[in-house]
Amino acid sequence: MRTNKFYKYTLAAIFLITIITACSKNPNKLDLSGTVNNVTTGKIYLQQYINKSFVTIDSTNIISGRFKFNTETKLPEIYGLSLYGSGENPFDSYILFLDNNPIKVEFDTINEFEKTIVTGSKEHDLYLELRAQKKANINDIIKEHPSSIAALYILYRYYSYRLSPEEINANIELLDPSLKNSDYVRVLTELANTLSKVSIGHKAPDFSATNLEGKSVRLSDYLGTRYVLIDFWASWCAPCRKENPNLVKAYEKYGAKDLEIIGVSLDNATAPWKKAIAADGLTWPQLIDENAWAGEGVKNYGVRLIPANFLIDKEGNIVAKNLKGEELEKTLNNLLNK
Repeated sequence: MRTNKFYKYTLAAIFLITIITACSKNPNKLDLSGTVNNVTTGKIYLQQYINKSFVTIDSTNIISGRFKFNTETKLPEIYGLSLYGSGENPFDSYILFLDNNPIKVEFDTINEFEKTIVTGSKEHDLYLELRAQKKANINDIIKEHPSSIAALYILYRYYSYRLSPEEINANIELLDPSLKNSDYVRVLTELANTLSKVSIGHKAPDFSATNLEGKSVRLSDYLGTRYVLIDFWASWCAPCRKENPNLVKAYEKYGAKDLEIIGVSLDNATAPWKKAIAADGLTWPQLIDENAWAGEGVKNYGVRLIPANFLIDKEGNIVAKNLKGEELEKTLNNLLNK
């Protein structure tokens, strides 16, 4: 009898210890470690990915080329690694899809992260796989991976800017309920609503931003007397800088023929913005919203990829969108050389 009691108590104790041990592992405690190529000392920064920007939430020392994070944070989620903190250039950060499994990173810093290797994260592996499928149907991706944050990111980052409002909403409906309250779905829902309001023929939404003199101005201050081309760009955006010469030519040719261009920068610092304006010879009015992708103009026009532009007529109506190169020249010629 005494033996049976002892056996029962022993089993109960083992069961209790097992439960305590299982519960002691914090599901939101990150287990991230790795090496940094060609860097032996310094700091490395862990960043959260928030609306296409990276915001530093923790940092740790690099010791003999190695680092480790045990940060308590939301998992699974999208993060970034950088040697520069919350810098001016989003391309200074490497995007990571992290969960509560042990994850190791071989961080390559000299080839634009080209040779960075991440092991241990199924979501990161899926992200790399899906990103390589450039011609895949986004509906098929979401149907196959409805509860994956990597699949949701692919929709959010690489497809949303070319989908109609109806297509965006249809893909949201395919997602698992566990993702429906995420920030990414919130942004996509708002985007679908916004895109329906900024189609050609609709009134151009107003917004405010800061000019080169540091004064807050509104888009409506420039409307009513000329055609206005709103150009969303940033100093760190290579395609934007490549397109700037076409805008310079257009302004030289049509600036005296009822055309105004309003540059709206997504830079989060003024120094690189002003440097790029001078370097590219941008002589038209320039505005900046240091909230970047969360800026009022970006939100009001549903901008998810730059460069992006909207041509507005004298009555304040949107008459064309995303004009570049020869198409920009042809459209302006038809409108302003009548």
